[in-house]
Amino acid sequence: MPTQTPSIETSYSWVRLLASIALSTLGCVGLWSLAVALPAVQADFGVQRAEASLPYTLTMIGFMIGGITVGRFADRFGILPPFAGGTILMGLGYILTASAPTLPVFAVVSGLTIGLGSAASFAPLVADASLWFDRHRGLAISLATIGSSLSGVVWPPVIQHFISEVGWRQTHIGIGIFCLATMLPLALVLRRRPVFDKPAIEAASTGNASRVIDLPPNVIHALLTFAGLCCCVAMAMPQVHLVAYCGDLGFGPARGAEMLAVMLGFGVVSRLIFGWVLNRIGGLPTLLLGSAMQTLALALYLPFDGLVSLYVVSAIFGLAQGGLVPSYAVIIRELFPAREAGFRVSLAISTTLAGMALGGWLAGAIYDWTGSYAAAIVNGIAWNMANMAIAFWLLRQMRGRPAGVGAASPPSIGRTRAPTG
Repeated sequence: MPTQTPSIETSYSWVRLLASIALSTLGCVGLWSLAVALPAVQADFGVQRAEASLPYTLTMIGFMIGGITVGRFADRFGILPPFAGGTILMGLGYILTASAPTLPVFAVVSGLTIGLGSAASFAPLVADASLWFDRHRGLAISLATIGSSLSGVVWPPVIQHFISEVGWRQTHIGIGIFCLATMLPLALVLRRRPVFDKPAIEAASTGNASRVIDLPPNVIHALLTFAGLCCCVAMAMPQVHLVAYCGDLGFGPARGAEMLAVMLGFGVVSRLIFGWVLNRIGGLPTLLLGSAMQTLALALYLPFDGLVSLYVVSAIFGLAQGGLVPSYAVIIRELFPAREAGFRVSLAISTTLAGMALGGWLAGAIYDWTGSYAAAIVNGIAWNMANMAIAFWLLRQMRGRPAGVGAASPPSIGRTRAPTG
């Protein structure tokens, strides 16, 4: 029988994971603050909904670029140096945007500072967590993504409260100072770099994507990143516009912020559930399942627009979408070598934020064109169906491979590879 490589998981792996979740909860404020502030920013600058969505769009683009950049640096230097740099940039960015004289200045500064900086708190931390687990990798990756959802639970009500009390500009200054004071000390837990035995590293250096799916590895990766963009165009509609939508319906932005928190709170529960599912059935089947669930949940926004029903639908949407983002990270770790994890995982997950950026802007633009969010919801459903088509096709290609070339099933891919970083 082949010699089993010892597990790389230790108690420190779990301590590091908990620290990553806390850092992501704090640092992913950049994903949510501009969505909550959208009505206040629109009123302050006197612009239309699509224009007011521009800061969020540029911030998501910055988030995407920043995640890829930090992931690349993390592969070379470890996660701590680029993470600390991103945190400083984000904190200063919140302070700077408080003085923005015009919407274009606000949007550009948000993208270059809040977007680029807070990106370090998302995809790169997920990639880093994957390097410290083998037996519970699917669960660990899913837990690592929980921080972004927890951030959406914690931050929107707090931000909405302070916006109503002191305005969005003073609230931004407070966010910047608070994040700098809390995140930099906690980040010291990430000082240790993963060190694995040489056989494990060599076993992980070749990858097996082209043996599992009969396509060049970079083509597979490109399909996955496009699938991520598609599903997050759909995801962005309720996440970015729920606060504004509730204002339009007469419920007020505070109710919208509460609904967003409910959605993302149930997203945390969903991540836990899907973490177990990922370990059981693998990345691609979980992606297809989550995408189908999100499509159905998004469609529920069409017939229901009452206050209670919107809370319920938002909770359902949170439960449905929680498995999508961790699925991409698990698929990458199943198909590609560990030494490429920082860049490939960050690229795949960060590209989903391009979908959030595009989806946030599209929903605002469609609203301006039609005076309703109904067409924006239908647009999101169409994008989500494209995601389902890609996931289904890749899964068919994987399961259509002959036995003995690495395509038995997604779970066996993860288990037959030697444990790696």
